[in-house]
Parts: sequence; structure tokens; C-alpha cells
Amino acid sequence: MMPQPSPAPSAWRRIQTAWGLPDLAGKGRFVTANLIDSLGNGLVVAFTVVFFVKTTLLSLVAVGAALTVGQLLVLPFPLFIGRLLDKYGPRTVVAAGNWISVAGFIGFLFSHAAWQIVLWQFVVQLGSTAFWMGNSPLTVLVARGVERARWFGFVRALRNVGVGFGGAASAVALSIGTVAGLRAVMVINVVTFAVAGWLVITLRGADTSEAAGAGPAEPKPAEPEQAAGETTGQPSGGYRTVLKDTRYLRLVATNISFVFSSTVITVLLAVYAVDDLDVGAWIVGVFVVLNAAMVALLQTLASRWIEARRPVTVLVLALLFNAAAFVVFGTLLVLPGWAVIAGLLIAMVLYTVAEMLGSPPTSELSVVMAPEHLRGRYLGVYQLSWSVGGAVAPALLTALLEGGAALPWVFLTAISVLAVPLVLGLDRRPAATSEAAPAGDVAPKEQLDGDPVG
Repeated sequence: MMPQPSPAPSAWRRIQTAWGLPDLAGKGRFVTANLIDSLGNGLVVAFTVVFFVKTTLLSLVAVGAALTVGQLLVLPFPLFIGRLLDKYGPRTVVAAGNWISVAGFIGFLFSHAAWQIVLWQFVVQLGSTAFWMGNSPLTVLVARGVERARWFGFVRALRNVGVGFGGAASAVALSIGTVAGLRAVMVINVVTFAVAGWLVITLRGADTSEAAGAGPAEPKPAEPEQAAGETTGQPSGGYRTVLKDTRYLRLVATNISFVFSSTVITVLLAVYAVDDLDVGAWIVGVFVVLNAAMVALLQTLASRWIEARRPVTVLVLALLFNAAAFVVFGTLLVLPGWAVIAGLLIAMVLYTVAEMLGSPPTSELSVVMAPEHLRGRYLGVYQLSWSVGGAVAPALLTALLEGGAALPWVFLTAISVLAVPLVLGLDRRPAATSEAAPAGDVAPKEQLDGDPVG
């Protein structure tokens, strides 16, 4: 009997494949929840300072200090969230993160004193940290071993689109300028984040197991391999295990380089271009929009290219593109005025390519390199690279800039180049590690594919 030919892919599926999009069939809740979070973050990042300046009697400096303190208080909490990930799984942690943010946004509405802003900023940032720590393993679950690089790239692109639209919406709210308008934006955030949490917590089998070509769920290993002598029955020693895992710590150290690089636009670019290169601020705005547009439009195509290559190869390329971008940024100091704009364009394109190449493999490796039974703790340590790096980078880079316009670019170039040896060999599994781990698409304590359709 002749085998039946497989049906031709639909026009929409052909478009998805061409643009490097993952198969989105049955994944609407997950996609919508990510879009809501990105829109909400775009709104909050763009207008939180102005919100409190308009709705309280506090000065701009006092508001900024309160928000910073609230964010710093969250720094140690990824380690605690990591334990919750191991105990409850990513779906529960992501949904809880959304709802914790809801509580924080409600608190914002009733904040009048600095200590209240500190408290509720801490709550909002705690929710955001829980969301992003759980979202990577949840993405692996949704992908189920298929098109993982595309899924991470798609989530990254979705975030850029959401932040862009959220920022635009907040600009409209700020242009209205009324306290009622600002409060209305915060109320919208409360409602949408509550909905996002519900979308995630109600993810069931129909949402994660029926993607075309996904195939059957990969079986959960009967017994996860032990890492550095750790046993499943000794979860309290989990963080000691992470600290003994030098391969994973190399990934964390490499990510610190990417964290510092990610702050260039928010910390360095405007002041460097305006004060040291004598470039108009509006030109900087154009390049920032260019960066966001490139990521939003091209990230999925980059992910299509990434999925056919070893993660280590892609990470090395990302680091080298970053290094090249920072060299160009630094050499703009000695270029004539007419060449500075062209140089900024070249540097921004190189920087954005590095961003698109670096994000999917680091996110994926942070999950699949971790033993399943300790994945939350591993991700807790990984998240510290974002939390600590994000807190240190503004102070360090601005201090370097104060010492000399070229110094921050020398520093960023150096840490990008020095990270290359750390990356080499990361995707080669040690002999003692189970080969079933890449199928680490099964969350601890929950397996979405096997959930009853609710």
C-alpha cells in the first residue's frame, strides 16, 4: 500500500516558515500573555516617574531615588524564586508574577509618600522578576523540543513590539497631562496583567500539545542525572550544586557581558552622542527607533538562521559583533563631523545584530543546561547576572564616561572579547550528563502536554 502524501502546508504556515516564526497554532494564550506583559512594561518604564511626580508632592529626585531603592531590594530574590520554580513549575510562577505586579500597580494608585513608592516598586519588580525567570522554561515547554530558537526569538521580538507600543501609548497619556489620564493608564495595567496571569495559569494540553509537527510529548526521564553529587532528595543543597557547575557559571559570566551591552542605549548613547560627539538628541532618537524596529522585524528571521547552527557558534558571533560595534562607537571621537552620523549608523547596526544573535541562545542554554530537578535554582543564579549587572552597569559606565569618553567603549570591547573563551565548549555535554536533558521541555512538577483540557 502506497503511503499517503502529507498535506501541503497552508499559506499561513508557509509565511510563518519564511519569516522564521514558530508554529503558533494552539499557543494563543501564551503569546497573548507575553504581549500583555511587554505592553505593560512599555507603559510603566516610560511613565512611572512622571506618574509619581504628577500624583504626589515629591520632587523628581525623591521619586527617582525611591524607585531605585525599590528595585535594589529585589536583587537577592531570584534565589528564592528559583526554589519556587523547582517546587511549583514555571506556569504557576509566571502567573503569580503577573498577579504580584497587579498588586504593585494597585499600590501605585494609592502611593503618596516615598516609602510607599519603595514598597510598591519592590512588589512590581518582584512580580516582573518572577515572570521572566519562569518565562524561559515555560517557553521551552511550549516549544516542546521543536523550533526552540524560533520561540525564544519570537518572544524577544514580541517584547520589542510591546514595549514600543506601550511607550507610544504612555506618550499619548502624558500628552493629555491630567492626573486622571495617568491613573487610567495604571488601571489598564492592573486589568491586563490580571488577565495575563489567568491566561498563563489556564494553559492546558490544547494550548501546548497540538502544534503541527510537534509530535508526542517527550517522556520525563525516570531519574534525573545527579549534578556534582547532588541528589533529588537533597534540594536544600541546590545552590551549592549550581556553584560547583563551572560550565553553567561560564554561561552566567558570559551573560554579564550581554547585560552590560544591553544598557548602552539607556545609559550611554544619548549622553555620549550629545556631549562628546556634538550630535543632536533627535538623531539619537532615530537610532534608538532603528534598533527597536530591526529587532521587531528581523529577530524571527535571525532565529530561523540561528536554529540551524550550534548555540556556541552564534554566541561567539554575537560577542564579536558587540566588540566591533563598541570599537566603532569609540573611534567616532577621532572622526570628522560629517562621518560621525555614518559611523553611528554602522555601530548601531552591528550592535543590533549582536543583540538579535545573542538573546535566543543565551535564553535557551540557561534552561537546557540546567538539571531538571534544580532548574529553578540554576535560573535563580542566571537571573542574578541580569539583576546585579543591571544595577552595576549604570554607575560603572557613567563613571568611566566621566573619566574619559573612550573608556566605557574600551571596557565594553574588552569584556565582549574576554567572554569568547568562556563560551567555547558550553554546548558539549560532559559524559556524566544525561542526553535526555535537552528534552528538558518537561517542567518540574508539571507537564503541560499531559494536563487535561480545561
